[in-house]
Order: sequence, then structure tokens, then C-alpha cells
Amino acid sequence: MKTITSLSAWFLLFPLCVYAVPDISSIQPDLEVPTMESGEPAPGKRVRQTHPQWKDTEVYHALYLPTDWKPDGNYPVIVEYAGNGPYKNKFGDISTGHPQGSKMGYGLSGGKGYIWVCIPYLSNDGKKNVTQWWGNKPNRNPEPTLDYAKATVPWICKQYGGNPTKVFLCGFSRGAIACNFLGLHDDEIAKLWCAFLPYSHYDGVRNWGYPGADQASAKTRLQRLGNRPQFITHEGHGVEATKKFVEGTGIQGNFVFKSTGFRNHNDAWLLRPTPLRTEIRNWMQKIIHD
Repeated sequence: MKTITSLSAWFLLFPLCVYAVPDISSIQPDLEVPTMESGEPAPGKRVRQTHPQWKDTEVYHALYLPTDWKPDGNYPVIVEYAGNGPYKNKFGDISTGHPQGSKMGYGLSGGKGYIWVCIPYLSNDGKKNVTQWWGNKPNRNPEPTLDYAKATVPWICKQYGGNPTKVFLCGFSRGAIACNFLGLHDDEIAKLWCAFLPYSHYDGVRNWGYPGADQASAKTRLQRLGNRPQFITHEGHGVEATKKFVEGTGIQGNFVFKSTGFRNHNDAWLLRPTPLRTEIRNWMQKIIHD
């Protein structure tokens, strides 16, 4: 059986499968995420880097400069949070929980036009990255993670020509929850972002058991969003639960809700050419140029 090259073609070939949801393997990827390496940042290169304030720790993030990057340029920035790890499901979807395992920002940008940085979640003592939620059990203290984001995002913008008024926050799974749980945790961090792209899960839809996971706390965080747009995606039919929660808060906002069209819990769907990826890219461009 031939590999199908577009999501539209899949539905044309299988018109009777009304309730079937395809696997991402049905579409050939047109992008391959660069491997994180050591060394100095350069156009088209993804490097392991640490903010200077954490130089004596094991903490690091992954920085990618676009292929069209120039020292005197001015670029929008995509900041990304990873999913929990290690994770693997019956469809072969994998999440390592590490910054270098993230794929959303590269799929959203195609490797050009945007600075992309995958920032970590820190341990309670702030000395290393963690791959499960943020902080450590039992209290899951988010403060070290918040401190790293508050320091690193402005530093990246200053060092590499990022536009501090055009910083997008995105994340997959745990990272999708983090878009609001961390990204709207307090007024200081909330002001960093121009828009949000949470994929698969959403802060407040489900209580995951860590402090502040309840719906009342999530609603308080969501109130910090204001008029900034969110493009919310989920595999299968999961986006309906998020839509119901958001509408139930009574908070008026600029929300878009879309299913990825795939069954996979996997951010690699954005490495494939689909109408939804094009729609999201156009949505981001509109925000940049507004």
C-alpha cells in the first residue's frame, strides 16, 4: 500500500470510514528535526545551551536559530515545553520528556523565520531538568521552572535578535498543560507571550493530582490570558472536552479549537504537510503582522 501524502487524500480514499482516525504514518513527513548538538549557535543548528545564571548546574535548554538568521535580524520566537517522559503507547508514539525531544516549534516554523527554544522543567532545587511534570514529588514546586523561563526568554531575545513582543508559547501533552499552568502562573511570566498553542491536554480539564491542578486554580490562571489568542489542538475527539471546559469558565477569549485529524498522541504530526498545519502557520503570521 502506498503512503498517502496529504490528510485530504486520506479522506478521499476512505470516504466510508466516518469514525476512523488515521495514524500519522499515513502521511510522509516533509521535515526532520535537527539533532541537538554541542557548540555555538548558528543558522540551521540546534544546540544545547544553559542560561548563565545556571552555568554551575545540570540545567539546559535546546536553542535553534533559523536558516535565515542574521545577527542584526529581528525574529519572532517560539518557546516550547515538552511532554512527560518516558512515554510510549500502542501506536508507537514516544515522548522522552527532554527538551531535545520536542518537535512542535520546528513543525510550526519549518526551520526558518522563527527562533525556537525548548525550555526545561526544573527540579525543586533548581539544579537539573526533570522529565515528569515540574519540580519533584510530593509538592512539585514550579518556582524554579518559572524562574528559568522568566530569565531565559528575555535573554534569548536580547542575545539573538528575538522580538520580545512576538513570543509564542507552545507545548505538547504536559507542555500543553504548562502553557497555562506555567505560562499564566503569575503576572510576570504571563506578560512574556503574544499567543499560545497547546496541543493535547489543557490546564484544568483534568485534575492530575499536583498542587494547583484543580479547576478553580486553572480558571484563575486563564483569567490572565486577556485577549491574547490560543490555538488549541488535540488528537481524535479530545478537543471537545477542552472546549467544554473553556466555555464553562465563562471567560471570554480568542480561542480556536481543532482536532489534529490523527489518532496519535505525538507532536510529530506537525512534521507532516496537512491543511491544519498550514492554517496554524497562517494564524501565527497574522499575529506577527498585526
